[in-house]
Amino acid sequence: MLLTRRCLALFGSKISKKLEHYSQFQPSSLTIQQYLDFGRTGTATSSYLFLRNELLVRLANIMQEINLLPPKLLKMPSAKLVSEWYRQSFEDLLNFEHTEPNFDIITQFNDQLQVILKRHGHVVETMAEGLIELKESDGVDIASEKGIQYFLDRFYLNRISIRMLQNQHLVVFGSVLPESPRHVGCIDPACDVENVVQDAFENARFLCESYYLSSPNVILTCENAVDKDKRISVVTVPSHLYHIVFELLKNAMRATIEFHGVDEDLPPIQVSVVQGHEDVSIKISDRGGGVSRTILERLFNYMYSTAPPPPRDGSQAPLAGYGYGLPLSRLYARYFLGDMFLVSMEGYGTDALVYLKALPVEASEVLPIYSTSSRRYMTMGAQAADWSHQLPGHNAGHRHT
Repeated sequence: MLLTRRCLALFGSKISKKLEHYSQFQPSSLTIQQYLDFGRTGTATSSYLFLRNELLVRLANIMQEINLLPPKLLKMPSAKLVSEWYRQSFEDLLNFEHTEPNFDIITQFNDQLQVILKRHGHVVETMAEGLIELKESDGVDIASEKGIQYFLDRFYLNRISIRMLQNQHLVVFGSVLPESPRHVGCIDPACDVENVVQDAFENARFLCESYYLSSPNVILTCENAVDKDKRISVVTVPSHLYHIVFELLKNAMRATIEFHGVDEDLPPIQVSVVQGHEDVSIKISDRGGGVSRTILERLFNYMYSTAPPPPRDGSQAPLAGYGYGLPLSRLYARYFLGDMFLVSMEGYGTDALVYLKALPVEASEVLPIYSTSSRRYMTMGAQAADWSHQLPGHNAGHRHT
């Protein structure tokens, strides 16, 4: 009853019953191979029929968990804004709930997806602002912090999955152009990992030099253990891989400069890329002084950052300080069954290890599912199991939770 009242207060009676209905279904987990196959052989009509329900299911699942956030956080202006964006997008998609497809309807649907993508473009930064507002007001107790951490992992992973569906549909069946003729939607079937690393390095170096007027070099080595004569490639979403590598290089550069000083000869950052039969592995090693084990355990916490708070007036793009960089990068790695780890030697440096699934048929979406267990965790602030390894199997259709 309490949850229903909070749902009505946050989202209004008009959509509360629809939220309750769609949150009873599990989202359908897809593999990269399924995305590729449908992108090559599917139709705009079949994609529309799938998305008009699937997007409502994924939105409803995470919106129910928004209701369970600590009341103090929900009262923060930025958190209220994010909640309103989700309510509006859910309501917009309800307009297509029972509408049969034709050319005009699919065009309207595509236009609506574009509006939703733009509306949610700054969700991560805005929610991070909400956490800063919370800490600056009354602070947060340990139990609430654990609940917020659990929620944000699920919330951001859900956001990644929703944007993946929208972008894939719009590139394959809409007016958005692919990055290259080789792409199938936003997936590159032969993404050149070395090129992505080089691109991420150039942009991380530019940002680093704008702050410190200096930056360490990168030494890149690549080893294809499967076929030594070929460059390393993987079936992936290049923008996801770029986000991961850019964040890790940016952090490694900042740590190196702050540990050795701007005027010193900076030790280079070592990047190793290895192609294996099951995984493509990336290791980024710096000599930025490392961190203690105590700090290492907190680096994936959204409410912790080793950098000072970023400027709040929008006058400068932040190098760090919001707290979502590392945890969000790990979610991009885990989204298709990869992972990311940090190993640090205090007083010396840190190694970041990224793993990506080499076989697209095995790389299945990791999707959070709203259930009684998530409700119990959020309300009690209990210690969560590692949910990322409790993966739902692919569903031919939606299943009740």
